[in-house]
Amino acid sequence: MPRLNAMTIDVEDYFQVSAFAPYIRREDWPHLPCRIEQNMETILSLLDQHGAHATFFTLGWIAERYPDLVRSILAGGHELASHGYDHYRANEQSPQEFRADIRHSKHLLEDLGGQRIRGYRAPSFSIGARNLWALDILHEEGYDYSSSIYPIQHDHYGMPDCPRFRFHPRGHTGILEIPPTTAKLAGRHLPAAGGGYFRLMPYPLSRWLLQRINRVEGESCMFYFHPWEIDPHQPRPAGVNLKSRFRHYVNLARMKGKISTLLRDFHWDRVDRVFLQDAS
Repeated sequence: MPRLNAMTIDVEDYFQVSAFAPYIRREDWPHLPCRIEQNMETILSLLDQHGAHATFFTLGWIAERYPDLVRSILAGGHELASHGYDHYRANEQSPQEFRADIRHSKHLLEDLGGQRIRGYRAPSFSIGARNLWALDILHEEGYDYSSSIYPIQHDHYGMPDCPRFRFHPRGHTGILEIPPTTAKLAGRHLPAAGGGYFRLMPYPLSRWLLQRINRVEGESCMFYFHPWEIDPHQPRPAGVNLKSRFRHYVNLARMKGKISTLLRDFHWDRVDRVFLQDAS
């Protein structure tokens, strides 16, 4: 039987990405044209067409303004999880600020969805070696798992020395960490789990990497993408530097088709059903 993998979506709009923080003020967010509703409708439809389920790491800021999105996620049989309230990076928050953020977003999502929130993903995978205390706070606040540490070397995030597959960073009584999937080639961890890397790489290479992890290493994959990644017609803020423009906009027009093919080629389900059933 083919191995089951976890599909995840970080529910945020195009103007909320960390790379655009120097160019778009938070106080302007409520006045910008939102694209989240139409993009989420497309994603939910794609999942339904392929009989797949997913986990949606959702910003409290989005859920508060678009409660029908929360209802649509749950009505489709998907898992609702937290992405924090308004996309502040965990490594830019004090422990007190982080606790308030994850507590507020958890309670907000639970009130809207009527279900306990078990999972959390830090914006921009911003938990690493210098702020592992965040995992203790997540556990104390009632989260069962995190997907916030990316085991790669990157200029904005990453903890390349951490385990590639699920582990308990703070001991077996602490929270479970489930990193985005990487492939180990020539001694290096190569991103194989989505985002800009998936948009940039030829699809056959992405498929080969995921198949290798499933078949050779015998592990389930943790894949992720964002609603804005299937939206080539999103507004484009002025003044964004060349590197951020490339990372954000590369191959947006191809992403919907690649996601559809990915949903066809692999078996996908929610994080809690893929990774938590035997986590004890």
